[in-house]
Amino acid sequence: MTIKDTAEEWEVRASDTPFVGNKTSVRTDDVVMPGGSVVHRDYQVHPGSVAVLALDDQGRVLVIRQYRHPVRQKLWEIPAGLLDVPGENPLHAAQRELYEEAHVKAEDWRVLTDVYTTPGGCDEAVRIFLARDLAEAEGRRFEVEDEEADMELARVPVADLVRGVLAGELHNNCLVVGVLSLVAAQNGDGLDALRPAEAAWPARPFEA
Repeated sequence: MTIKDTAEEWEVRASDTPFVGNKTSVRTDDVVMPGGSVVHRDYQVHPGSVAVLALDDQGRVLVIRQYRHPVRQKLWEIPAGLLDVPGENPLHAAQRELYEEAHVKAEDWRVLTDVYTTPGGCDEAVRIFLARDLAEAEGRRFEVEDEEADMELARVPVADLVRGVLAGELHNNCLVVGVLSLVAAQNGDGLDALRPAEAAWPARPFEA
């Protein structure tokens, strides 16, 4: 038996968008169920995101601490951001986010994993990259504002992050998925066996 997600689309009889926000919206679809009944399904329409697990030559991960108002917490996270432009190359977006949030560049990029954050209520797809061979970026630092103006940066050993995840002390989904995927890759075929940075991403098609 092959364990693999597959594309499928059930019939939608009607669709409405009762709310449109700055970056996302809410859609209501009338979806035909296998038995023939029609049910309402509300979900957030999201442009997609990228995240970067930046691993330095000492085995530490670059993390940032940022206030997240919906959960009323300051969370430790890995650099991440929205795919603001339809069809935007996710690698370019990830490189931009690493520069803007940490003023860091990387020479080696690979796809660590792809996830849907909350597929029962949102269509957000996230591509998490592994970035290695890190160096300080050239030029001026990006001008931050709002929550980002209060960000803290740190480099934390992988083992400390794994401990924090399993202890229920770290909650950001990209950090949790990224760190555990990193350890799984290290203990499996190795980081060099990960997919190339320009690997196809059916959830958010792009041009190389």
